[in-house]
Amino acid sequence: MTPQELRTLCLSFNAAVEEFPFTPEASVFKVLGKMFALSHLDGRPLTVNLKCDPEDAVRLRAEYEGVIVPGWHMNKRHWNTVTVGGLPASVVRELVEDSYDLVVAGLPRAERLRLDRP
Repeated sequence: MTPQELRTLCLSFNAAVEEFPFTPEASVFKVLGKMFALSHLDGRPLTVNLKCDPEDAVRLRAEYEGVIVPGWHMNKRHWNTVTVGGLPASVVRELVEDSYDLVVAGLPRAERLRLDRP
């Protein structure tokens, strides 16, 4: 997956936006003001921080040792850093979607309904 494909994927979700609150190089993808992905799209290797269920986070780190690690500069219980090139694109897509869904699940019900995600 290329940096542009990762950006396109993150922006494909309802109400997803890209912002640069930290540095011009750090793309932060948010849904209704809540972050679900963070990436230096020009970084080598290409990595992305994604929100993850704590139990799934531990399982994924064991299953993809060295490719999925505790979130860099993030709450290590709830975030993973994923090396994009070390995984099939389908797995990356699933992880990004799971991150988006977790963030949406934490939004107030009225906002979830606006996104068509009860």
